[in-house]
Parts: sequence; C-alpha cells; structure tokens
Amino acid sequence: MRYRVLYPAMRWPDDREIEIASMGDLGQAEFCDALDEVTEEQWASCDAIVSVLDIPEAYRAQMGNCKIFVSPKVGFDNIDVASWGQIGVPVCNVPDYGTLEVADHAIALMLALMKGITFHTRELKKDPKGLWRPALNPFGRRLSASVFGIVGLGRIGTATALRAKAFGMDVVFYDPYVSNGSDLAIGVRRVHSLTELFGISDVVSLHLPLSPETERLIGAEVFAASKTGLILINTARGPIVDLDALHDALKAEQIRAVGLDVLPEEPADPEHPLIKAWAADEDWIDHRLLITPHSAFFTPESVYDMRFKGGEVALTYLSEGRLQNCVNEFFLGTRRAL
Repeated sequence: MRYRVLYPAMRWPDDREIEIASMGDLGQAEFCDALDEVTEEQWASCDAIVSVLDIPEAYRAQMGNCKIFVSPKVGFDNIDVASWGQIGVPVCNVPDYGTLEVADHAIALMLALMKGITFHTRELKKDPKGLWRPALNPFGRRLSASVFGIVGLGRIGTATALRAKAFGMDVVFYDPYVSNGSDLAIGVRRVHSLTELFGISDVVSLHLPLSPETERLIGAEVFAASKTGLILINTARGPIVDLDALHDALKAEQIRAVGLDVLPEEPADPEHPLIKAWAADEDWIDHRLLITPHSAFFTPESVYDMRFKGGEVALTYLSEGRLQNCVNEFFLGTRRAL
C-alpha cells in the first residue's frame, strides 16, 4: 500500500525531487500549484496533506480520509489548529529545519551592529581616506563584558544562547514556559520578567512564537524599562514587536540599535514612519537599524530539510502511527483511527 500525500499549494517551482524522495517506497506525492486545482477525488482520497497554507473549510469538508496535516515550517499561527483537532486530524510542523541558521543570523545581526560592520562600510564608501576612522565604533563594546538576553529558550533560543556563550557573554533568559533546570543544563541565568531582562541586558534577542499572548509583547512598557544603549534583535516573528513603539524608542534613544529579520507586515510597509526614516537615511536613525528580508532561515541545507521533513513527518505517522511535532494535541478529541 502506498499512501497518498497531497501537496495542494506547492511553493517550490523546481522538479520536486526532494518531496518525492521523502516518500520512499511508502508514499505517493501528488502536487498542485493552487488549492483550486485540487480535484474533489484528491481531497476525498488523500491520506495526508503537506502545505504552508491552511485549507479553507469548503475544501476541508470534502476530506473523508485525511489523517494528518503537516505545515513544513516552524510557525503555525496561520493554521486553524482547533478546527483540524475537532475533526480528529493532528497538525504537525517542522520545527528543526532552520534552527542553526536562525541562531547564526541573530548573532550575525548583533555582530554587524556591535562591530560596526555596515557602519564602517558605508562611511568608507563616502570617503575612503578621510573617513578611515578605526577608533570609531558607535555601538561597540567588548562582547565578554556584555549581557546577552534571550526571550524564549526553545530550540533556536538555546542554539543562540550557546553561540553567545562562545563569545564569553553573560547569557540571561526569560521564558515562563521552560521548566526549572533548563538554565543549569546549558549554564545560563534565568530572570522572571521581561522588564527585568531588558533592564539588565546589553543585547536582547527574541526567539518566541507568535500568538495572541505574544503579539506586540515587546512595546512601550518594555522599552521604557530597557538598559541604556540596548540593542534589540528579532529573528522570530514581526508582530511580536510593536513597530510604532520601536520607532518612538529609537527616536528617544531608549533603544540604541536594532536588527530585524522580520516585520509585522512583509514585505516592509514603505509608509511606516520607522521604515520611511530608515530608507531615507535620516540622521537620527542612520546606522542604527539593520533589516533583512525574513532570510535568517535560508540556506540550501535548511530548504532541503524543510521540504524533505514535511513528507517524512506525514509518512512516519501513516506508516508507524508515531506522531511528531504535534501542535494541536490540546484540541484533539478521539483521534481518527489510522
């Protein structure tokens, strides 16, 4: 028996060999470029669905055989996990494909700011001789004399903590959902509030999921409690940071500099005051904000893992009954029998 695994909105334009390889001898991958291209027979007969998009109720109602839904990425805030749970279908993600890449990127943004990489490059372009100023580093300080704060000590937060420790930084974290002893296991310190973390840190890196609880969690109150000269790094989810409050905190110099790989609206809203000032190189923000295009996760290796592991998670459940990375277990009643 070969299980039918449906990819109803395939995002990768190439020959799809990675997804086919993930099936092995157990599965048959079926691809459609858009939801409206899927036939009624495919909806009704598929054993699993792998998709970065949620499936609207009109299509979901046609599924009499689907046993698992896999979102081949970390975030699942765009998936109605409760509705899938109500029909007995587990929703799983792929949380490990970009762990190392995102941790690397967070550290890279910090280093680019603290070591003046982009600052010196841009200044030297203006006047390679006259602006040769090796003693000028506007945000720099010795890393081993700095406190590195982390919000969210999950997979990526832990990987980032270990990298910061390798530079000799004093690593502190805030995460009310991590069990006691996690700090001892990797040699970091724990605090019990966001304001405490921001108040003692020279750098804060965000590594928490987006949810109603975390949306705009990092806002005016947190910024007001921040240590003078703090550098903020966000490679998690854009809406976690209140962009209006960040604009005000930067302009008031409550926050010294920022590195963002994610924004509340992507691509960036060119009319937002922060983005507008950054794009225009206004004096008050020049060199203080780095933006990358949600690219922290991207390497050829991470893309391969994302694409392969999506199918692998589905096939493991279908063939072995072993559920990995289930994110809607709370909503599952009596799980649909395999």
